[in-house]
Amino acid sequence: MSDEAQGRPRRFPLPLDKLGGAKAGATRELLMPQRHLREAAADAARQAAPSGLGLDSAQVRQRMVQRLRREGLADERVLQALATVPRHEFVDSALAIQAYEDTSLPIGHGQTISKPSVVGRMIAMLFGGATASRQGQLGRVLEIGTGCGYQAAVLALLAKQVVSIERLKPLHDKARQNLAQRRHHHVRLIYGDGRLGHAPAAPFDSIIAAAGGEDIPAAWLAQLAPGGRLAAPMAAAGGRGQVLVVIDHQLDAGGASRFVRSEHEAVLFVPLKSGVM
Repeated sequence: MSDEAQGRPRRFPLPLDKLGGAKAGATRELLMPQRHLREAAADAARQAAPSGLGLDSAQVRQRMVQRLRREGLADERVLQALATVPRHEFVDSALAIQAYEDTSLPIGHGQTISKPSVVGRMIAMLFGGATASRQGQLGRVLEIGTGCGYQAAVLALLAKQVVSIERLKPLHDKARQNLAQRRHHHVRLIYGDGRLGHAPAAPFDSIIAAAGGEDIPAAWLAQLAPGGRLAAPMAAAGGRGQVLVVIDHQLDAGGASRFVRSEHEAVLFVPLKSGVM
């Protein structure tokens, strides 16, 4: 007998776009208190998103990208990469429903996955470097702070090679597991101290950091190729919090290196630390 015939309100799945403000893990339709426990258990077992609106749907990622485009992210190469990588596969299943909101999420061990808008903004900044502008791609990239591997997966779609360093062994292992199924053969994950960079694979055309310190480590500058660009969160001049810093490695008329630094919008990243754990 139908719900209507029994006098019960018809049940509809809760649309995905209505779940944005829900608590993490609230992916099932709402259970009415008066329902029989057997019906509640059946509802809990279903947990099926409406057709075409599941987290695996390209439409979900496209909605995220459309929002980022409206908010000013204009580089179509970056937007396409963000539309391709399934962010929900890089976060805990309890937080997956929030994966396509513009928010940072905890990934354990005191670390977070950055907001999609920040990931997009920083990668778009790298494309402004002389080498990337000339080649139309990011070339050889050094990423400081692999985390769960999400940004490395996005970079892999835009770069010739990605070397990513993580100092926390559990996160390094998690990123390796997350990226293994994506088969990015040109992504190399390193367990080590990100402040030291990775001299054996230097120089790099692009360097991007997912942690912020008091200043740019000298090793990063030494490993940045002429014409390359570095983007990282660092302490603002005068102790005014943390800002995005861009450094371009330029050569003067005599062939001598100079590093041109510019500061951009305020951000808040986890601290850049030395050593491994």
